[in-house]
Amino acid sequence: MLFDRVLVSIDSEKGERTSGGGILIPATASVGKRLAWAIVVATGGNVRQVQSGDRVLYDPEDRHEVELQSKGYILLREKDIHAVAASRVDDGNTGLYL
Repeated sequence: MLFDRVLVSIDSEKGERTSGGGILIPATASVGKRLAWAIVVATGGNVRQVQSGDRVLYDPEDRHEVELQSKGYILLREKDIHAVAASRVDDGNTGLYL
């Protein structure tokens, strides 16, 4: 990986979702702009805030897809990441950085 690039693997998302109240939302339902979670696989040398294994929040419309060894990945710039969920954060903190 070069510079500020981040290679992520898409979290497996099923087509249907369930709301907090238990209502089933079908995959065909029209939803506004929605961000998605992915897991960091590799980072470039200039990436400062993200490490391999972190979960990151990104905009699915601003992405470049790449296939490596028959598996699909997404290539992002570090500035295109909206939030990071990391287990390396001390207890008592949320683990999300915005």
